[in-house]
Amino acid sequence: MINALPRWVEMGALFLAALAGMVNAVGLLGFQHQAVSHLSGTATLLGTALLQPGQETLHLILVLASFVAGAALSGLMIGNAALKLGRNYGLALLLEALLLLAALFALQAGSWHGHYLASAACGLQNALVTTFSGAIIRTTHVTGIFTDLGVMIGEMLRGQGFDRRKALLFLLIIAGFVCGGSLGSLLYPQLGYATLAVPAGMAMVLGLSYLVMTRARRS
Repeated sequence: MINALPRWVEMGALFLAALAGMVNAVGLLGFQHQAVSHLSGTATLLGTALLQPGQETLHLILVLASFVAGAALSGLMIGNAALKLGRNYGLALLLEALLLLAALFALQAGSWHGHYLASAACGLQNALVTTFSGAIIRTTHVTGIFTDLGVMIGEMLRGQGFDRRKALLFLLIIAGFVCGGSLGSLLYPQLGYATLAVPAGMAMVLGLSYLVMTRARRS
């Protein structure tokens, strides 16, 4: 059950969602108004671009492929989608921070490679932890979270009960993503692509904190 979820996972999900919301806000404001933390909009743009193939078509394909590559890196480093203390989440988060910093410098230099690096960072994060105790945890988009909440409400109306702990986790992810988007939108007019340094720093702090926590528990 979701009640077995340790509190640090809930807080981690909140900050990861905020991180992704900031990256997505920078994408929407600066990457030709493209979202990078999820692929639904990008896949739709690709579908329309295929009617008149050109440079943009290849660009969209590479954004999608970069997200998948980031998820593949997570699978390579962690090897399982189910949450378990001791897996390489800390190193994966540090790699995400490096990808975001690389994206920052590439974008400041006017290179489209920054789009791909940011998309790979989001794919890596989204694949870090996908399930725990029956709960689906996605921290780079909230469509599934809203869907799950709707299902839970429907089940409650049918008299099947309501898992408050699970609902709290989903609400924290939604709040984190929205607040991250707001902060990214607030910082972008002043900092431009340097705004990505904030989510990169968050990923670095989370990664280092996880490494310290796991080392302390082992000792």
